[in-house]
Amino acid sequence: MNKALNRFAAGILAAAALGAQAQNLAKVNGVAIPSARADAMVKDLATQGRTDNAELRKLVRDELINREIMMQEASRMGLARLPEIATQLDLARQNVLVRAYVQEYFKKNPITDAEVQGEYDRLRKELGATEYRARHILVKSEDEARGIIAKLKGGARFEDLARQSDDPGSKDRGGDLDWATAGTFVPEFSRAMTALKKGETVDAPVRSQFGFHVIRLDDVRDAKLPSVEEVRPQIAQQLQRQRVDRMLGELRGKAKVE
Repeated sequence: MNKALNRFAAGILAAAALGAQAQNLAKVNGVAIPSARADAMVKDLATQGRTDNAELRKLVRDELINREIMMQEASRMGLARLPEIATQLDLARQNVLVRAYVQEYFKKNPITDAEVQGEYDRLRKELGATEYRARHILVKSEDEARGIIAKLKGGARFEDLARQSDDPGSKDRGGDLDWATAGTFVPEFSRAMTALKKGETVDAPVRSQFGFHVIRLDDVRDAKLPSVEEVRPQIAQQLQRQRVDRMLGELRGKAKVE
C-alpha cells in the first residue's frame, strides 16, 4: 500500500515539474525565462508583419537567452544601481503602465462606428462638397497687388505675373493651386475665391495673414473626397487622441499637483 502511495506521489511531483517546465522557455544559471515573455515578443513581432512559426520562435528563444545572460552580467556589475540607469528603468516601467492604462481605457470606452461616421460627416461639411481650381499671386503690399490687377486688366498674362509671387509653392506653376476645397484655404481667401465665377479675377486685393492675394478662379467641380472606409483608421486615431486628452484633463482635475 505504501509503495502504491509513493508511486502516486512521485507521479504528481513529476507532473508538477513538467508543468513548471512548460511555463518556462529556458533556464540561464538557474534563472527561469517565462514562456509568456516569448509569447509577448512574438505577438509584438507579428504586428510588424512577422509570421509566428517555429523559426521565429527559435530566434526569439535565442534572443531572450542572450538578453538574460547580459542582464545577469549587468546586475553582477551593479549597473541597475547607477542613478541614470535607475531613472531609465523607472521611465520604461512608467511607459509600460501608461500604455496599459490607455489600452484598458479604450476597452471600456471604444471608438464606435457611429462616432467615426459623425466625424467624417463633420469633416465633409467643413471641407465642402465643391472643389476649386484657383491661381493666385501673393505680394507684400496692397499697392503692389493693385498694380498687378491693373496689368491683368491691360492684357498681361496671369501666369507670367505669377513669377513675382511670394508663394514659392505656386509661383513656378503660374500661380496654380491645384484642385482644393474651400475649407483648405484661410477664410479671407476662401470667401473671395468662392464669390468668383469661372475665369474671373478679383477686382481688389484680398488681404490675409500671408499678405495680399490676387486670385483667379479657373474651374469648379464636385469634390472627390475619400469614402469613410478609406479614412476610417485616421479618423479613429484622431478621435482616440481627442478622447485621451479629455480623459487626461479629467484626471489632472482630480489630481493634487504641487
